[in-house]
Amino acid sequence: MYARITMPKPSQGGAVVFLGGGRITSALAAGLRVSGSKKTLLVYDRNPGKLRALIRESRVEGVRDLRSAILRAKMLIIAVRPQSVKGMLQEVAGCGAPPKLCVSLAAGIPLATLRLGLPQARWVRAMPSPVCRMGRGLTALCFDRRVSEDERQLVSEFFARVGRVVEVPEQQFDAFTATYSSSHGYHALSTLAAAAKREGLNTKTALAAAAHALADGILYWRESEMSLDDLLTEAATPGGIAATTMAAMNRAGYSRAIAKGIEAGIRQARRNAREHALRRRS
Repeated sequence: MYARITMPKPSQGGAVVFLGGGRITSALAAGLRVSGSKKTLLVYDRNPGKLRALIRESRVEGVRDLRSAILRAKMLIIAVRPQSVKGMLQEVAGCGAPPKLCVSLAAGIPLATLRLGLPQARWVRAMPSPVCRMGRGLTALCFDRRVSEDERQLVSEFFARVGRVVEVPEQQFDAFTATYSSSHGYHALSTLAAAAKREGLNTKTALAAAAHALADGILYWRESEMSLDDLLTEAATPGGIAATTMAAMNRAGYSRAIAKGIEAGIRQARRNAREHALRRRS
């Protein structure tokens, strides 16, 4: 059972209720606060320390009782790990509260499984980035057919407060999830800087050079509206150092390694779907 924590008197009106107070809830709450959002944010979590930290950092409202939280919700966000979705939906169903607009942040769990857990809810899948903490996130959305146009707009505007929003067909959701993660950038930054350090650069300079190559170069692409082919031509003169570096990386299997990584991520998302599937009630 989730923790019962004494909190301030609840505010009135439709709220956004997070079930789960982990990292992505923390990032979204922080990003919404930075954006100036006035929405009432409620969080229900079994970990008292985690919940107190969220209240302190992002001025969310902690919730003592699951059913009362659901009754106050205009939008219910399932923000638990894939392996915890089944138990959470069972708890929500056991509350006997009216159907809600529900948004799942669980990677790999399809709409069909979510519908089995809460058949009367109107379901949305969302995949927000932790970078939403600073308002530069990217969120993919996928809507169940029962979600109304007004509800689509409500969800889209909510996530647009913390970054860009794209609608992605569900059959492409796993590929998006494996591709969009900010971990790719951190991994590339770490790997590139480590290679530079082996060639003699100190840590600070290696990280500065690698960060410029990745972050500033990509920012230039986004703001210049130039094509990637044109930018590659501009940055890598044939026979020059950059072109020679890229060619050697490709010969060493750079493209193949990236492809294998994306394929592995997609397999994991599909494994989540199989392992945590709900069964239709007889």
